Amino acid sequence: MGITVMRINNINYLLKEGIRGIFLHGFMSFAAVCVTVACLLIVGSFSILMYNVNIMVEDLNQTNEILAYVDSELSEAEAKSIGTKINMIDNVLQSDFVSREEALADFVADHQEDEAFSGVEASDLRHRFVVVLEDNALIEQTVAQIEDLPGVVKTHAEYELAEGFSTLQQILHMVSIAIISVLLVVSLLIISNTVKLAMYDRRDEIAIMKMVGATNGFIRLPFVVEGFTLGMIGAALAFGIEWVMYDALVKKIASVDTLQLFQFVPFQQLLLPMIAVFASAGLFVGVVGSWTSIRKFMDV
Repeated sequence: MGITVMRINNINYLLKEGIRGIFLHGFMSFAAVCVTVACLLIVGSFSILMYNVNIMVEDLNQTNEILAYVDSELSEAEAKSIGTKINMIDNVLQSDFVSREEALADFVADHQEDEAFSGVEASDLRHRFVVVLEDNALIEQTVAQIEDLPGVVKTHAEYELAEGFSTLQQILHMVSIAIISVLLVVSLLIISNTVKLAMYDRRDEIAIMKMVGATNGFIRLPFVVEGFTLGMIGAALAFGIEWVMYDALVKKIASVDTLQLFQFVPFQQLLLPMIAVFASAGLFVGVVGSWTSIRKFMDV
């Protein structure tokens, strides 16, 4: 019982020392928090930008439509029934039926200035379906499945456009992972060096603790607590600043983008993922940064 109480007292002491160290070395603590905030803002801003760009590319991706033409001998009711079979194909997001009359109206609107098409009638056209896919990388397989359906006589698909969208998404994913990884490593190095400066100021304190017989774990814990606290403070501040900056930027873009070419998701939609990312990053850089920084001062 006495040993347990002693251990609890030791833990309480070490935790208090870790918190006290933040205020005792105020300037270095402030510098560490500022560096953490700056690094997390850079990583967070780029991550949000890449997420929004990816969403925009996916939206553009869905504008690439497949046209499935129905056998002209089928009635409108029979033609419409094919839509159920198209929607059952795995990669199909949605399919919309377009009758001959609707197709003619669209055709006339597109060629109203060209007299060569003035005599086109609805009977000259086919009923069709406008099909949107979930993943355009699978466009060839999906088109083959649509063409195999009874009643579908031919299809029209922009394969090059679909391939371009798929390639763009792959490039964005690779670039995002690479840049975010580099930014995290750079952030960790900067924060680690900042913490090292704080450790350097306290090298005599560490040496004295070593000389009186303190274990490495006993010495490290206050610094780890200090690093954890600074990391979480930096993460909380960076998260708040990111939120304010993001909302302000989105409002500014919306005010000048009258055509709504850029659609950014609301920050509330990113709330939980961003909390998890900032908290994890703050924990990682704070704890790992302090743990690795103090290692060189342990050999006295």
